[in-house]
Amino acid sequence: MTSETKEPAIPQEIQGYFWEYDADGLSWESSRHTITLRLLQAGGLQATLWLRAQLSDEEIRAFIVRRRGRGIDPRRLRFWAVLVGLPTGQVDEWIATARENPWYQRTRS
Repeated sequence: MTSETKEPAIPQEIQGYFWEYDADGLSWESSRHTITLRLLQAGGLQATLWLRAQLSDEEIRAFIVRRRGRGIDPRRLRFWAVLVGLPTGQVDEWIATARENPWYQRTRS
């Protein structure tokens, strides 16, 4: 690869998850948090496989724990909890807290 040839920042098959970003300007190095959260929130099979190739289960678990599950739909949060081994009681607590939030209630009615 020459210095003029540039690899895509993220694979073509998952760029659609970042429709509001310039795909060429979105890189794993500079946008790791944004990419991780979006793929946890909405990623399909290919996105999940790619994310798990980038981060270990421990790193994904730590990311979710740091955020206390915030920003991840309860159904998706339960999926990831099973996949990376988060304690069910902890996930239940995060979901209960989120459901008490007036914004959550407003958007779910």
